[in-house]
Amino acid sequence: MTSQSDVSEYLKPGFYIDSGSPEVLGFVRENSKGDTPRERAVSLFIAVRDGIKYDPYHIIFAPEEFKASVRVKKSSGYCVHKAIVFTAALRAAGIPARLAFADVRNHLTTKRLMQLMKTDIFYYHGITEVFLDGRWLKATPTFNMELCQKFGVMPLEFDGSSDCILHSYDMKGNKHMEYVNFHGSYFDVPYEMLVSEYLRLYPSMFTSKGSIGTGDFIQEAAEKI
Repeated sequence: MTSQSDVSEYLKPGFYIDSGSPEVLGFVRENSKGDTPRERAVSLFIAVRDGIKYDPYHIIFAPEEFKASVRVKKSSGYCVHKAIVFTAALRAAGIPARLAFADVRNHLTTKRLMQLMKTDIFYYHGITEVFLDGRWLKATPTFNMELCQKFGVMPLEFDGSSDCILHSYDMKGNKHMEYVNFHGSYFDVPYEMLVSEYLRLYPSMFTSKGSIGTGDFIQEAAEKI
């Protein structure tokens, strides 16, 4: 079992995971509830899951756009943005946390997003790893409740005692998400690597400045485009 002393690094702020910033501390004061680390982690998970809507279209390649202090002031973001906020909030609440990344095959997407991506694999999907009760747990607050309802998927519920990653099946029994490959854990955002990989893997979706197109993913889900 990993000791608390072994994970003390993951309580420190980073450049992107700037957990000591006034913006992140304010987010934690407003949204952290409960007396135990587990209760605080669960409340922060819900705050990020539903308070920041999932948006895969408006991604800007600029370092400040990937700082937690910037993301907490925005109402939307994609999986990595949301994992950044959750990780920073946990550290600010005194709970060790770090980023992790995985390649995920997504069976529930929209035709428009598929046309831009040219694949059903979401490379470098952002995950938060939380240290609770001597164990690292994976949690992803990516899909807000409203979006889950549009797609017919139960929203993920993090209980602070087990992993909380994307469901394999939707409520009708159709395949939802498959984890293809894990890329390891990180203290802070590997920004240069992410940008380089997105440009390589999604040349139809990104330029050096970020997303080529814009859209409303929730509306697309509602229309089953």
